[in-house]
Amino acid sequence: MSETKRGLVLEGGAMRGLFSAGVIDVFMENGIEFDGAIGTSAGATFGCNIKSRQIGRAIRYNKRFSKDPRYCSIRSLIFTGDLYNADFCYRRLPDELDVFDYETYRKNPMEFWCCCSDVDTGNSVYKKLETCDAKDLTWMRASASMPLASKVVEIDGYRLLDGGITDSIPVKYFESIGYNRNVVILTQPREFVKEASGALGLMKLLLRKYPAIVKAVENRHNVYNETTKYIFEKADKGEMFVICPESPLGISRTEKDPEELQRVYEEGRRTAMKNLENLKKFLNF
Repeated sequence: MSETKRGLVLEGGAMRGLFSAGVIDVFMENGIEFDGAIGTSAGATFGCNIKSRQIGRAIRYNKRFSKDPRYCSIRSLIFTGDLYNADFCYRRLPDELDVFDYETYRKNPMEFWCCCSDVDTGNSVYKKLETCDAKDLTWMRASASMPLASKVVEIDGYRLLDGGITDSIPVKYFESIGYNRNVVILTQPREFVKEASGALGLMKLLLRKYPAIVKAVENRHNVYNETTKYIFEKADKGEMFVICPESPLGISRTEKDPEELQRVYEEGRRTAMKNLENLKKFLNF
């Protein structure tokens, strides 16, 4: 009989990701642990705090800096090419302003992965982040580099953008590397059906140098809908566990209102608590 490997899979969605942050904080408070976790975009940037065991960090720094132009601003987009300022978000913030616990992250045996999109091939690239050092943080930044709001990130011979373009919910990849008892946190309700992007024309123009990624953008909604269908079919059979909002979160991807950020975070906490006992049974805790 194969070994049970408990996996946590985190969808992105920019500030919708604070729903997931609320969920994983409840997990940490209740001793729910996993052998590995994988996140796409905000699923990676917020989700990494589960490996460093920092309850409340994601909501804390987002509320503190949401209106700070150094964190996210049109000015940053104009002058650096990134709406979310790379130096501020991936150096000053974790190193100085809301310090990331690198030591705990490294000592925690749980694996942590992120998913990015290769603009040259249009395929997903998955990276295990073992130390959360500067290179790992660059991979994480690539995973969260939204098209139109970020420049292409070059690292380790790749040119990368937001993992959500090619694999918003990387559960099949986690299954492929042996994770067979998976909990999936979605940031959209069960009945959500993704439609083709309304900004497709603009993305085609701005990404015209990368025809493979343009093709992936065109097909993104189909891949997403096929993945959620797969997830819920497995969940209905008891082979996967899904936590998602009961209704649309109604928050902007770049929301700056601290009260709105807190609201979505609290919705994640409430949903996690509602599912906690059934989750423990699923994971055999």
